[in-house]
Amino acid sequence: MSTLLFDEIVYGPVRSRRLGISLGINLSPSNGKRCTFNCIYCECGLNEERRTKTPAPSREEVRQALTKKLTAMTTEGACPDVITFSGNGEPTMHPDFADIMDDTLEIRNRLCPAAKVAVLSNSTLLHKEEVVRALCKADENLMKLDAVCDDLIEQIDQPEIHGFTAKKVIEQLCRFNGKLIIQTIFLKGRHNGVYIDNTRDDNVAQWIEALKKIRPEKVMIYTVNRETPVKTLQKTPVETLEQIAEKVRQAGFDVSVST
Repeated sequence: MSTLLFDEIVYGPVRSRRLGISLGINLSPSNGKRCTFNCIYCECGLNEERRTKTPAPSREEVRQALTKKLTAMTTEGACPDVITFSGNGEPTMHPDFADIMDDTLEIRNRLCPAAKVAVLSNSTLLHKEEVVRALCKADENLMKLDAVCDDLIEQIDQPEIHGFTAKKVIEQLCRFNGKLIIQTIFLKGRHNGVYIDNTRDDNVAQWIEALKKIRPEKVMIYTVNRETPVKTLQKTPVETLEQIAEKVRQAGFDVSVST
């Protein structure tokens, strides 16, 4: 089983390919996943490998853990570039996500005001008003959009939420009025007898058309960097990523490439 689970509520800091020095907040159980996607490339493993009955941390546990860690870091004269909701699954699934966001902003403002607060989200729960309102309070929302074709989404992300479609998620991402970052992984490989490739010109063109509707302030593209639960996935060459990035720039967007 190839997985990497975060066993603390607050972990790191770690150097993020996309965010710099990041202090992570894990709102999922420490010994398993809680996610509405079952991505074939997920570093935490497939959902069926990591199901758990352990509860998620409480709001108070998160508040105490973050306060303790940031207090220690500032005492040492260190401060993260960003405090990031990530961890073993989808952070917006937590029933107290909105309240935890408020707590995090208050603690950040008091102890480490220079740090940004970011959320890595798979964009599946944007139909919930309380989730959108909470996300809009963050400094950076990194929202996943790996494909804009339902078949590709099913193959790559394997949603476990009823009625999730590309059309709906694009409409919901438009509600941020451009105050978001789109993150997309590009990969190839075979899974369950199907060859998957979201780097094809037609897929990229459709994805860029969706970007024009969403109008994100930035686009982050990347590829497989760690061991994946599906062993047949291939890392996209940097040359291909740069070609895709150039098309995104020509469409008028700021884009970064991580390999």
